[in-house]
Amino acid sequence: MDDAYVYPTGLLLADRRVVVVGGGHVAQRRVPQLIAARARVVVVAPEVSPAIEGLVGAGEAVWEQRAFVAADLDDTWYVIAATDDPDVNREVSAAAEQRRIFCVRSDDAGAATAWTPAVGRESGVTVAVLAQADPRRSVQVRDQVLEALRNGEFTSAPQRTRGPGVTLVGGGPGDPTLISLAGRNALMAADVVVADRLAPRELLGELPADVELIDVAKLPRGRSAQQEEINRIIVERALSGQRVVRFKGGDNFVFGRGYEEILACRAAGVEVTVIPGLTSPVAVPAIAGIPVTHRGVAHEFTVISGHLPPGHERSLTDWSAVARLRGTLLLMMAVEHGSHIAAALLEGGRAASTPVAVVSDGTMPGERTVLSTLGELTHDLTALDVRPPAIIVVGEVVAVAHPERYPDLPVDAEDDSAALDG
Repeated sequence: MDDAYVYPTGLLLADRRVVVVGGGHVAQRRVPQLIAARARVVVVAPEVSPAIEGLVGAGEAVWEQRAFVAADLDDTWYVIAATDDPDVNREVSAAAEQRRIFCVRSDDAGAATAWTPAVGRESGVTVAVLAQADPRRSVQVRDQVLEALRNGEFTSAPQRTRGPGVTLVGGGPGDPTLISLAGRNALMAADVVVADRLAPRELLGELPADVELIDVAKLPRGRSAQQEEINRIIVERALSGQRVVRFKGGDNFVFGRGYEEILACRAAGVEVTVIPGLTSPVAVPAIAGIPVTHRGVAHEFTVISGHLPPGHERSLTDWSAVARLRGTLLLMMAVEHGSHIAAALLEGGRAASTPVAVVSDGTMPGERTVLSTLGELTHDLTALDVRPPAIIVVGEVVAVAHPERYPDLPVDAEDDSAALDG
């Protein structure tokens, strides 16, 4: 069928029955989209993929575990024939035609009465592309349109229809492409953006011209006074009727003091929402090729702030207890006190041969990984001029990623535990 005869439209399927016949890979792609549209999804198939079974187990879809019958389409608004049997798909199509229900055919677009477009969303805009029932071409065109919306080639400034309030946005570890779509959309819809030094700076250059940018990295020094001033700014601007985005690197709730800002907003009666970000102690090692857990090697990880040295009167960390942990240690803001932390871990019983990786400027163009051990860390931090920001990874997972650097350390990834999915 020529797509010149296709009439494009948008279906509102919320609380309406939609039937998917078949439980394989095609259904696995379509069912989550239908759930996102809040349809009442019924899957009819003798067997389904584990992913669909999981959705059914979570109560997000219903599974009729049997062969299709025409009566399955009674009281149905939309149907997808997604089996690998053309005869069954023809039967579904005929039953849909008899009931005047639009039917998508996964095996024969020309025999269908509806096509599924390639869909994407950006900055409050939904893009749907149909390219003569050619799915690869549809996806290619869709991605080109979405990219043009993201980089400003297409002008589509979001309408700032939301009321005043504050949104805490985690920007991720630094690379601007690693922010969530929700976070980027909130940025572009803001009236005021209050940004930290470690927030992905390239994104600030993409803000609409009329958005006010407040760089709180330039506030006077002094941690308490600085945070109090940030709280004052975001509350004051929200109470004046503006939509404020508090933009930070990483995630606002992982050593980001985000909840202090939540409390300040609540105390002032200001609406506040949170959009999480990729947290640096997990994302940065991942980008550098180092897992934080690995089967048979590390079944736990601990994230610790190293901005205070061991023994400091305000430190809440029991380093002797930390030294006894067998899992991976992920140290943030710890370069300055890295030598003191290494000494405390050694004193607490950690072996001097314990592998250590220091990842500086993670995800950024200047990213650098220094491999060391607990016994060598003090020397290496100085000799190799390691500077913050950096994540320090302590544990055998470093040897898993870099066995050539630690040939004398046996790493056995096999154990008797059952493999965990997710």
